[in-house]
Order: sequence, then structure tokens, then C-alpha cells
Amino acid sequence: MKTKIKEIFSSIQGEGPVIGYKQLFIRFCACNLKCKYCDTDFSTDNAYEYSPTELFEKISNEYNLDTFHSISLTGGEPLLFVDFLKEFLPLVKKYNIKIYLETNATLSNQLNIIKNHIDIIAADIKLPSSTGNNTFNEHKNFFKNCNNIPTFAKIVFDNNITDSEIQNCINIAKEYNLELVLQPKMIENQMAVTSEFCNSILDKFTSDYKNVRLIPQVHKFINVR
Repeated sequence: MKTKIKEIFSSIQGEGPVIGYKQLFIRFCACNLKCKYCDTDFSTDNAYEYSPTELFEKISNEYNLDTFHSISLTGGEPLLFVDFLKEFLPLVKKYNIKIYLETNATLSNQLNIIKNHIDIIAADIKLPSSTGNNTFNEHKNFFKNCNNIPTFAKIVFDNNITDSEIQNCINIAKEYNLELVLQPKMIENQMAVTSEFCNSILDKFTSDYKNVRLIPQVHKFINVR
């Protein structure tokens, strides 16, 4: 079994509650969604193909895994490759390193296959106003399956966010006891919305749900990948 990997690189996590930690990023190709704001190249162009053993040997030979907080499985959508991951992740667990799953939170059945190997879930709640997709029902099914895995939900927003979307996000967070991380849409290294607008959106969330933080993509401000 082989899977195409777009890139492997060491960097600093720039999003969410583990911001600032050193991570080894493994970017998988392909995604099951087509979000309007997505600026990530996860195409198969110039990608490399690995078996689970080959990928493990590459990262363990080329990186000192003991120096990383965690390995970030990112994409694209890593859960499209659960058959690969269920063989790869037990190999990585030989090291004292956490597995950090970045996901669009729509593939709940696939999560069930590998969730015993996952330590942190960074899940999106997609807003129809900024992605063009209405995936609230898929998100509910996904968070239902996260069980005791530490999980937070990231919400990318712009000026088009609506009050009904905010309430839908709050309802999901309340039901599954999630920390919400509001992330303003970025245009290169600048926020696409004003600081005043960010504050107003944060106020709308916290008026009904307190476990909410606003964190822009810090890696873009400090110019790292």
C-alpha cells in the first residue's frame, strides 16, 4: 500500500491552542471538500509516494523525532487515507511523540478506524458563508465520535459570517464541550477583516459560550511555513 505525500517539513504550529510548538508536518494530497478560502497546495503534482514503512523510515532517519511536540497529519484531508494511517501510526508510536490530526471534521467513520492512535484533534467547523459548503450535520457526527480525545474546533471566518452560523457553532460546541478557536481569513500575511470586526464576532460568541479564543494564523506573521 502506497500513498502520495505532498511534503514533509519541520516548522512551528501557527494555529489553535498548541500554537508555538515545534511539529513535524506530513501533508497528504487530496481533499473531499473545495473550500473557497483554501490556499494550501495539496495537489499530487511533485508529490512523493510512500508505503507506511517507507514513510516511517524517512522521518525517523531524517529527523530527530524526540525534539518534536507532535507530528501533524495535515492536508488536504488525512482521513481519506485511513488504511495507510492504520499501518503507519503504530510505527510512529514507538517514539514518545504525540499525533496531531488536522481534519475538516466530515469523515466520522474514517476517524473511528484510527482514533486510538490520535492524541489531539484539530477539527474545522466549516461556515457555508466562507467555504460554500454546508457541513454542520457531518461535523455533529464527527464530534460525536471524538470521545475522550482532546479536541478543539477551528472556525475560519470573514465579513460574511452570519448570526445563524455563529449560533450553529455554539450549539455544536455546547453539545460536545469543545473549545472554539476563531480564525480570521487571511490574505497572504494580513487579516481579511478588521480588528474591530474580530472583536465584535468574538463578543457574539462569548455572549453565549465562554470557551472561545480568537487566534489568527501566527505562522504567517512570523513568516514560517
